[in-house]
Amino acid sequence: MDTGSDLTWVPCGNLSFDCIDCDDYKLMSSFSPSFSSSSYRDFCASPSCINIHSSDNPFDQCIIAGCSLSSQLKGTCSRPCPSFAYTYGEGIVSGILTRDTLRVHGVSSNPNSVREVPKFAFGCVGTTYREPIGIVGFGKGPLSLPSQLGFLQKGFSHCFLPFKFANNPNITSPLVVGDQAISSKENFQFTPMLKNPMYPNFYYIGLEAITVGNGATTQVPLTLREFDSLGNGGMLIDSGTTYTHLPEPFYSNLLTTLRSSIDYPRAEDIEARTGFDLCYRLPCPNNNINSLVTDDFPSITFHFLNNVSLVLSNGNNFYAMGAPRNSTVVKCLLFQSMEDYEEGPAGIFGNFQQQNVEVVYDLEKERIGFQTTDCASAAAFQGLHKT
Repeated sequence: MDTGSDLTWVPCGNLSFDCIDCDDYKLMSSFSPSFSSSSYRDFCASPSCINIHSSDNPFDQCIIAGCSLSSQLKGTCSRPCPSFAYTYGEGIVSGILTRDTLRVHGVSSNPNSVREVPKFAFGCVGTTYREPIGIVGFGKGPLSLPSQLGFLQKGFSHCFLPFKFANNPNITSPLVVGDQAISSKENFQFTPMLKNPMYPNFYYIGLEAITVGNGATTQVPLTLREFDSLGNGGMLIDSGTTYTHLPEPFYSNLLTTLRSSIDYPRAEDIEARTGFDLCYRLPCPNNNINSLVTDDFPSITFHFLNNVSLVLSNGNNFYAMGAPRNSTVVKCLLFQSMEDYEEGPAGIFGNFQQQNVEVVYDLEKERIGFQTTDCASAAAFQGLHKT
């Protein structure tokens, strides 16, 4: 699930699926268009084809596909949509735009209900770079799942499990769409979605300050809650970005504050190897990770617009870089710099910092809500934990 993009895509079995520079992935399943009687390749003149090729000219794709201008003007061109390339922050996928009937299970109060969505547009992908398993786009553009399923004017919510469950096939992070996602949320803190006319398909929120532990609150740059005339600025909330990114020099100042608040010895060799900026060696008696005490790490609180304060637990900030050795474990801060931010968002609120937080996208009221939650318990309550 990716709130920072629109396209839904799956690996395609009819093609020779190739994942370039993908470490340690295993293709569990793939889609084969030839096995589906309702599947077909989208046409070059369709709005979805124009959208995926990011073209302002509706004739471009059909010209590429080999249609004459005369046939386009007459509306008689029926050639397929050309293959596309779709880019992410560090990855890219290429494939063909395909349509088929999508069956959505549990779409009402009845978990056994099934809704059919005909002519659902998605990417049938044959080659990827650093994007191995498929993505469901939850952005606000016309290709996204919320748009095509018709709940873009309602909302959705997710509750990401901690990373320790990443390789557990028996439990899944809860995802709720439609009316149920935004009802009975009186106890949530809501911050307004910021409107960016230059990038209307993304979800932006405004960050006002960050507090480390019980210390003084540090105001953040105005760019983290305002846009310039080109649409640059604001804080993107993105489930598809792993770590939270902050602009310089504010990020370096935050690191300085954290260093002065932590007494554990630095693990600079791990910092050099991993690229993370703050890593520490913690005592771990008998190499038992469960005996590790992490309360000495200061909490980090994000203060968003509308007096919303989200306190991140230690587990949302520092993460073990491996199994304990010699009664010691190394934990690193999973924040990163925006790296010479010049255009685009000034910061990104990533999914690691959203663990054990129910995040509500109330699209009807144009606001985003937060509440710290035990997402594993929520998954069990919703029947998403197999025993």
